[in-house]
Order: sequence, then C-alpha cells, then structure tokens
Amino acid sequence: MTTNLRSWKITGLVATVVIVLSFPLSLLLNHNHGQLRTPAAVFTGGKACIECHQKEYRLWKGSDHDSAMAVASDTSVKGDFNNAQFTFNGKTSKFYKRAGKFYVYTEGPGGIMKEFQITYTFGIRPLQQYLIPFENGKYQCLPIAWNTVENKWFHMAAMVYKPEDLKPDNWLYWTNQAQNWNSMCAECHSTNLQKNYDLSTKSYHTTWQDINVNCEACHGPGSAHIEWARLPDLARSQDNNTGLLVRTSKITSRQYVESCAPCHARRSSTGPYDYAHNEFLGFAIPQLPTRPTYYIDGQFKDEDYEYGSFSQSKMYLKEVRCGDCHDPHSLKRKFEGNALCTQCHRADEYDTFNHHMHKSKGETGSSFVNKLGKKLGPGDGNLCRDCHMPGRFYMGVDKRYDHSLRIPRPDLSIQLGTPNACINCHDDKTDQWALQNVNKWYGERKKAHYGTILAEASSGKAGADSGLLRIINSNLYPEIIRATAIGYLSTYPSVKAQDAVRKALNDPDPLLRREAVENYMAADSAGFIRILAPLLGDPIKSVRIEAAYRLSAYRKESFNEAQYRLFRKVLEEYKSSLEYLADFPSGRYNLGNYYSKTNDLPKAEENYREAIALDNLFYQAKINLAILYYQDGKMESAEKLFHNLIINHPEVPEGYYYLALLYGEQKRYPEAIALLETASIKPGTNPRIWYNLALLYQMTGQNDKCEATFMKGLRQDPCNYDLLYAVYSFYMNQNNRGKATPFIVKLKSCFPGIKAVQELQE
Repeated sequence: MTTNLRSWKITGLVATVVIVLSFPLSLLLNHNHGQLRTPAAVFTGGKACIECHQKEYRLWKGSDHDSAMAVASDTSVKGDFNNAQFTFNGKTSKFYKRAGKFYVYTEGPGGIMKEFQITYTFGIRPLQQYLIPFENGKYQCLPIAWNTVENKWFHMAAMVYKPEDLKPDNWLYWTNQAQNWNSMCAECHSTNLQKNYDLSTKSYHTTWQDINVNCEACHGPGSAHIEWARLPDLARSQDNNTGLLVRTSKITSRQYVESCAPCHARRSSTGPYDYAHNEFLGFAIPQLPTRPTYYIDGQFKDEDYEYGSFSQSKMYLKEVRCGDCHDPHSLKRKFEGNALCTQCHRADEYDTFNHHMHKSKGETGSSFVNKLGKKLGPGDGNLCRDCHMPGRFYMGVDKRYDHSLRIPRPDLSIQLGTPNACINCHDDKTDQWALQNVNKWYGERKKAHYGTILAEASSGKAGADSGLLRIINSNLYPEIIRATAIGYLSTYPSVKAQDAVRKALNDPDPLLRREAVENYMAADSAGFIRILAPLLGDPIKSVRIEAAYRLSAYRKESFNEAQYRLFRKVLEEYKSSLEYLADFPSGRYNLGNYYSKTNDLPKAEENYREAIALDNLFYQAKINLAILYYQDGKMESAEKLFHNLIINHPEVPEGYYYLALLYGEQKRYPEAIALLETASIKPGTNPRIWYNLALLYQMTGQNDKCEATFMKGLRQDPCNYDLLYAVYSFYMNQNNRGKATPFIVKLKSCFPGIKAVQELQE
C-alpha cells in the first residue's frame, strides 16, 4: 500500500507543477485491501449457496444474522398479539391479529391513536422490533418492542430516550426520521440493501436481495463464484478467490476486521456499500472515539457497534481478529467463560483468584445487592469480560460489551471522570475505594494512558500538544487514536503541530490522511492549495472528497487547469455522497454547507431549512441558517432564529454570541455585552467570545474589563492570533510598550511563518 500511496502522491505533485494530469486510478487501486474486483458478479441470493455449503448454512440458520429481519408471520413474530395491551404514559396500546395479519393500535403522527399494520419483524435477541409502512416508501420502527428474554412488552422511551420529552414534533418520536428504517437501520439488517432515496420527492424505493443478513452480505455477489464452482477442477482459476468479490481467507487481521466494520462500526456512509472498496474508508467514515459518543479515554458511552472500541485495543494491535472469538457463521462465542480468553492468555496465571480477586461460582463468599437491584456474589467478577469488557445496556435491554478490552483504571476515573469496571458492579463504593484495592492487589505503578493527553488537549491546556505529537508520531498507538489526536492538535498552531499534520497527509493509513486533510492549515491560500490539491487523487474516497470540500472555498482562478479539472470531478463525488445522506438532518446540513461554500445561497438556505424540518432541535443548522440570513442582510430573520437558539438551546453559547454580533453591528452595545457575558460562562466557550467581549468593553471605555477579558481568553487559548494581536494593539494604543512587548514575543513564537508578525518591533 505504501508504494501505491507514493505513486499517486508523485502523480498528484507532477500534475500540480506542470499542469499535466493523468491519474490512472485502476492502477492506483491495485493494492487490493482484501477484495478482488469482479465487475460482472451479481447477487444470486443465499439459497444458491446451501447445496455446497451445508455446514455453514446449519451454523447460520437461527443466528442473529438469519433473524435480522423477516416478513411478519406466525413463525417470525415473537411478541404477544393475542389481544395484548400495554400502557405507557397513560395511553394504552393494543396488539392483535386479524385475517392472519398483525396490528397495533397506538399513538401515531400528531399523537393521535390509530391502527397500524405490522409488516416486518426486526431483530430477535434480546428484543424484537416491528416495522410499519408509511407513505413515500417509508418504514418506521414501532417504539414498543418485545423483550424476547423476559417475554414482555416495553417502551423504548422509558429506557432509551428517558431524558427526552418525546412529543410528536421531536425527531426521536417514532413516526419521524430518527426511527426511520430506510435510513437508520436497513443497511445492516438485509443483504444488498439499496436505500434508493429520491431527493426531489423525499421518497424511498428501498430494495434488497435477501431480507436478512445472508451469505452475500459478507462475501459479496456470488454469481461468479457459482460459475467457478461449476467448472471442472482443472478448469478453475486458482488466483481469483474462487470468483468471490470479497476475500475472507489469507488476509491480514485488519482486513478481516474491516470486512465486519461496514455494519459493526458507528460511521457515516459516503454512498451505498458496493463490495468493491479497497479500504473501509472507501465507503464510510468511522466515528472517532471522541465525546459525546465515547468517554475521553475511549470507553464507549453511546452505541459504537464494536469497531470503534476494538480498533483501540491491544488485541487489535496484536492482530487478534473478530473470528478468533466469534464463529463467523453462527456468531456465537467459540468458547464460554474464560476459556475464550485462555486461548491466548495463560490460564494458570490469569484464570485464578490471585489475578481477578473474585470468588468463583460455588465458592463461599459474601453477596450484596447493587443499586439496580441485582444480587452479586461468588461467580460475579471472576470472568475476564467482567473487568476488561464492562457492559452497558442499549435499546433498553440489550447488554453490549466494550470491545476496547482495557485494564480497569480507577485512577483515571478520579482524574478524568471516566467509568471503571470496579464501580460498575460495586456501585455503592467510590473510585477512591476501587483505587486503594487495585493498588493493594497489583501495585501503585500505572502506565501512562492517552486519555490524559486527550483530556488536556480537549480543555486547551498549554503544552498538551507535545503529548499529542508523541501519539501521532508513534506506531505504538492504534491508528484510530492517532487520528483522534490529529483532530485535537488542530487547535495548537505551533510549527511542530502543523508539520505533524502535514506529515500525516502522507501517512499510509487513510484514516490519518483524512483527519489531516480535515485539520490542515496553511499560512496562505497558495500554500494551502499546493499541499492539499494532490490529495484530490487519493485512492480512498473519504480522503479525496474531504480534500475537495476543504478546497471548495476557493475560486477557479486559484487553481491551475489540471488541479481545477480534478477538483471539479471530486467535488461532484463529494456532492453525491452528501445527497446519499440527504434523508438525515446532518446530510441536509452538510449539503447546506456545500452550497454555502460554492456560493449558491438559495440552495444553502433550502437545505438548512430541510435539516431543521427533519430535526427541529438540530441547532447547528439553525446557527448556519441564521448566519446566512445575517450575511444576506436579512437581519430580522437572523435575529428571530438567534432568539430561537437561545430559548430552545440555552446551553449552546453560539446563539448568544451571534446575536451579540448582530446587536454590536446595530450599536446596541449594552445588549451585546450582556449576551457575550452570558455566553462566556457556558461550557465550551469559544475564544472568539472573549475576543469580541473585550473589544466591546474597549469601545465602551471599560478598559479594565477589556484587559481582564483578553487575559481570560488567552488563558484558554494561549496562541490565539486575534487575542494576542488585540492585546498587543490595546497596550500600544495606551503607549505602554513594556506591557505590549511580551505579547509581541508570544506572537513571534506562535506564528513564525507570518512575515508581518516577525517584523513587529519589540
């Protein structure tokens, strides 16, 4: 892969320099990351595989993949439809059958009670959901699900969306887009799922080959394989992976894990999964382990579907793969209990009381009842996964385990506010109690953890960039953590930081390249284009379309002919990826950003409005739409939307900030100052708030407050150019060169590449 990466970079640079362009992508993509290209292959359906693959079929039959989705029938439906009733929030839903079909009488659009027919089941263990058809090809997930373990109905809102006030206009309400099967769920519950969303009519024509997760969901279209199998032995090619598009044997552990990642990763898609990708990032962008989806140390908080956790783990770095623990066809664990782990780890050292310090089942020991009402005692805490893979409940009743396989660290819990396995069970104890026991059993020495570095960087702590650089430049850290560090490093504008980001643009790992493209900054536009333009030829889609987006702010005359021709081609690819996600609020929001950058303001406004229509609490779209109004001179519309932000999103400082700017422009200084003062005490305050508040204090003659506010901003962001230059100017206007000089020195230190800064006289 490194050789091919080098070849396209060289090609890209040649195109940039001599204005000659030729990117033979078919050659650039020949490094084959586990998949073979067989363009003629088509889907045949899993039934075509049974005759030759009886063993695999028997393992798969009855698995969670087999039951991922089914037509509602007496065989597939597990819930009680024998005139059952279920009451939630004072409203009673009824479940019944009529003429062999399944129905529910429940709250529908607008909160009105109505009858709905259930046409499909969704999932099987430990819960089963039900799909209901709506207009425009939509299917919605009923929020009342059947607990297949305890055999009872339960409402998702009671467990999953508890903090939300689920009124009918909330995007999480079951008839709205958050519970839409076509966009939210379908890709990973059926085989060869084609969403087929029509942007112009806002409708779906969703299709599949097999209704459940069948053979071709993992192996790709099977027609060429069947042709290969029908040939006499001596006529069969031995170098075409038996005609299968996806290779599953003789591959690296990374390739194996990435073959599961399309469904077992929290990610955004860049288009339909076509099985012809050479890297996971060829069709998707994984969620990095950042807040709020993860805790700052990488432990999962929201659902991550395993990949984001496992790719952080030592196991992943040591080339352990999914199939080492799970049978790929039945999905069952290969062994139960600690035997799963003692495949590799010595049982006489690790499967003992002296290691886990918990009594085994049948041994004498004390018991206690935790705050969840669960009785714990001998037999609890002695399994490897209890301590190294603590679980969390999702979908109300589905306990999933953290695949980052980490050592419990109550010391990090104390330092960072993160959970640990000890207190997960002993919920009546404190982190300090857990740390005392861990120190007593295993010693007080603890290895440094990247979580502390990421926590310091996320809070803007001065000097945290040195720790980030260690992470980025070391292969001892997983790629997903190194990529995360690049994102945090972007807030530190030092020469070393920018050099590290620029170096990462050439990294063999596409995740690092993509993050570097997203976060790269340059001293001038010419340098920015010169460095990023070659990335338009990256063999990985998510990298090159990010480069196109970053370059979309520049006009045609900023590029040479070859650059611009490729830029327009990749920008269309980027636009198509956004349109694929246009049924999501974020998809519409990003389309709005795209049209805003390309100066099509009516289309930008339209897409921001559509994002808000899909999710009326999507405040990022409200912010950008209000700014669009502001820039377009529609002050009344902008002010109204900023007020909406303050009322409905009081925790978000941007509403106060932008309304203050509007008032400042209208010379309503006292109102603007009051808004910025409120914004300044909100979590996640942007340094621009301090900057603008200080300037308003200066304009209104409140110099003491101005000076103090500049200093508050610099404590948060010591190398902020605008703050440093404003403080320097503030002191120079007072003819106080003594106070100005340290800030000139700081400016020169932080921005050695800016000529005007270096020419300032100390």
